Amino acid sequence: MNWDRAGTWRAAQTGRLVFTNGVFDLLHPGHVDVLLAPRREGNALVVGVNSDDSVKRLKGPSRPVRTLEERSYVLAALAMVDAVVAFEQDTPLELILHLRPDVLVKGGDYASDTVVGSHEVRGWGGRVTIVPLTAGHSTTSLIEQLRDRRR
Repeated sequence: MNWDRAGTWRAAQTGRLVFTNGVFDLLHPGHVDVLLAPRREGNALVVGVNSDDSVKRLKGPSRPVRTLEERSYVLAALAMVDAVVAFEQDTPLELILHLRPDVLVKGGDYASDTVVGSHEVRGWGGRVTIVPLTAGHSTTSLIEQLRDRRR
Protein backbone atom coordinates (compact mmCIF):
# COMPACT_ATOMS: atom_id res chain seq x y z
CA MET A 1 0.00 0.00 0.00
CA ASN A 2 1.39 3.42 -0.87
CA TRP A 3 1.49 6.32 1.62
CA ASP A 4 -1.50 8.18 0.11
CA ARG A 5 -3.67 5.10 0.23
CA ALA A 6 -2.41 4.32 3.75
CA GLY A 7 -3.41 7.80 4.91
CA THR A 8 -6.90 7.38 3.46
CA TRP A 9 -7.17 3.90 4.98
CA ARG A 10 -6.05 5.27 8.36
CA ALA A 11 -8.66 8.03 8.27
CA ALA A 12 -11.36 5.37 7.81
CA GLN A 13 -10.25 3.38 10.87
CA THR A 14 -12.47 3.82 13.91
CA GLY A 15 -10.62 1.62 16.38
CA ARG A 16 -7.12 1.60 17.81
CA LEU A 17 -4.40 1.45 15.16
CA VAL A 18 -1.29 -0.55 16.02
CA PHE A 19 1.98 -0.03 14.13
CA THR A 20 5.17 -2.03 14.00
CA ASN A 21 7.98 -2.04 11.50
CA GLY A 22 11.04 -3.93 10.37
CA VAL A 23 12.88 -5.59 7.54
CA PHE A 24 11.10 -8.98 7.86
CA ASP A 25 13.62 -10.53 5.48
CA LEU A 26 13.31 -14.23 6.24
CA LEU A 27 10.15 -14.60 8.30
CA HIS A 28 10.75 -16.72 11.41
CA PRO A 29 8.90 -17.49 14.69
CA GLY A 30 10.31 -14.38 16.37
CA HIS A 31 8.73 -12.21 13.67
CA VAL A 32 5.41 -14.00 14.09
CA ASP A 33 5.47 -13.41 17.85
CA VAL A 34 6.13 -9.69 17.33
CA LEU A 35 3.20 -9.56 14.87
CA LEU A 36 0.76 -11.55 17.02
CA ALA A 37 1.23 -9.46 20.17
CA PRO A 38 0.31 -6.08 18.65
CA ARG A 39 -2.88 -7.45 17.14
CA ARG A 40 -4.17 -7.89 20.69
CA GLU A 41 -3.40 -4.21 21.40
CA GLY A 42 -5.87 -2.75 18.91
CA ASN A 43 -8.30 -3.18 16.05
CA ALA A 44 -5.94 -2.96 13.08
CA LEU A 45 -2.25 -3.72 12.57
CA VAL A 46 -0.13 -1.82 10.06
CA VAL A 47 3.35 -3.14 9.34
CA GLY A 48 5.95 -0.73 7.99
CA VAL A 49 8.59 -2.48 5.86
CA ASN A 50 12.00 -1.07 4.96
CA SER A 51 12.61 -0.69 1.22
CA ASP A 52 15.41 -2.71 -0.37
CA ASP A 53 17.66 0.37 -0.54
CA SER A 54 17.00 1.15 3.12
CA VAL A 55 17.88 -2.43 4.10
CA LYS A 56 21.15 -2.27 2.13
CA ARG A 57 22.11 0.94 3.94
CA LEU A 58 21.27 -0.56 7.35
CA LYS A 59 22.35 -4.20 6.95
CA GLY A 60 24.94 -4.18 4.17
CA PRO A 61 25.14 -5.00 0.45
CA SER A 62 24.15 -8.67 0.79
CA ARG A 63 20.76 -7.82 2.28
CA PRO A 64 17.89 -8.09 1.90
CA VAL A 65 17.68 -11.73 0.89
CA ARG A 66 14.06 -11.24 -0.25
CA THR A 67 12.86 -8.26 -2.26
CA LEU A 68 10.47 -5.68 -0.84
CA GLU A 69 7.70 -7.15 -3.00
CA GLU A 70 8.32 -10.66 -1.64
CA ARG A 71 8.55 -9.49 1.97
CA SER A 72 5.40 -7.38 1.64
CA TYR A 73 3.49 -10.22 -0.04
CA VAL A 74 4.30 -12.67 2.76
CA LEU A 75 3.38 -10.15 5.48
CA ALA A 76 0.12 -9.15 3.77
CA ALA A 77 -0.91 -12.81 3.62
CA LEU A 78 -0.77 -13.17 7.41
CA ALA A 79 -4.18 -13.05 9.11
CA MET A 80 -3.04 -10.68 11.86
CA VAL A 81 -1.76 -8.03 9.42
CA ASP A 82 -4.28 -5.51 8.08
CA ALA A 83 -1.96 -3.38 5.94
CA VAL A 84 1.67 -3.30 4.80
CA VAL A 85 3.32 0.01 3.92
CA ALA A 86 6.87 0.34 2.60
CA PHE A 87 9.15 3.20 3.57
CA GLU A 88 12.36 4.40 1.90
CA GLN A 89 13.86 6.14 4.91
CA ASP A 90 16.22 4.39 7.32
CA THR A 91 13.71 4.87 10.15
CA PRO A 92 9.90 4.75 10.11
CA LEU A 93 9.48 8.14 11.80
CA GLU A 94 7.91 9.88 8.79
CA LEU A 95 5.48 6.99 8.30
CA ILE A 96 4.59 7.01 12.00
CA LEU A 97 3.90 10.76 11.81
CA HIS A 98 1.78 10.17 8.70
CA LEU A 99 -0.32 7.35 10.21
CA ARG A 100 -0.45 8.53 13.85
CA PRO A 101 -0.89 5.06 15.39
CA ASP A 102 -2.42 4.61 18.83
CA VAL A 103 0.06 1.88 19.75
CA LEU A 104 3.67 1.48 18.61
CA VAL A 105 5.12 -2.03 19.03
CA LYS A 106 8.71 -3.25 18.77
CA GLY A 107 10.62 -6.38 19.74
CA GLY A 108 12.53 -6.77 22.99
CA ASP A 109 15.84 -5.73 21.46
CA TYR A 110 14.59 -2.15 22.00
CA ALA A 111 13.87 -0.12 25.13
CA SER A 112 10.59 1.79 24.98
CA ASP A 113 12.38 5.18 25.24
CA THR A 114 14.66 4.42 22.28
CA VAL A 115 12.01 3.18 19.83
CA VAL A 116 11.85 5.56 16.87
CA GLY A 117 8.58 7.47 17.14
CA SER A 118 7.99 6.65 20.80
CA HIS A 119 8.07 10.27 21.97
CA GLU A 120 5.71 11.35 19.20
CA VAL A 121 3.21 8.52 19.80
CA ARG A 122 3.18 9.21 23.52
CA GLY A 123 2.81 12.91 22.73
CA TRP A 124 -0.54 12.37 21.05
CA GLY A 125 -1.77 10.04 23.80
CA GLY A 126 -0.64 6.70 22.39
CA ARG A 127 1.53 4.08 24.01
CA VAL A 128 4.61 1.99 23.23
CA THR A 129 4.66 -1.76 23.80
CA ILE A 130 7.80 -3.91 23.81
CA VAL A 131 7.35 -7.60 22.94
CA PRO A 132 9.93 -9.98 24.47
CA LEU A 133 12.26 -11.58 21.94
CA THR A 134 11.73 -15.22 21.05
CA ALA A 135 14.93 -16.96 22.08
CA GLY A 136 16.98 -18.56 19.33
CA HIS A 137 15.42 -16.73 16.40
CA SER A 138 16.97 -13.98 14.31
CA THR A 139 17.32 -13.43 10.59
CA THR A 140 21.08 -12.96 10.90
CA SER A 141 21.52 -16.30 12.69
CA LEU A 142 19.22 -17.99 10.17
CA ILE A 143 21.33 -16.67 7.27
CA GLU A 144 24.51 -17.88 9.02
CA GLN A 145 22.98 -21.34 9.57
CA LEU A 146 22.03 -21.58 5.90
CA ARG A 147 25.54 -20.53 4.82
CA ASP A 148 27.12 -23.09 7.18
CA ARG A 149 24.97 -25.87 5.70
CA ARG A 150 26.16 -25.02 2.19
CA ARG A 151 29.83 -25.42 3.16
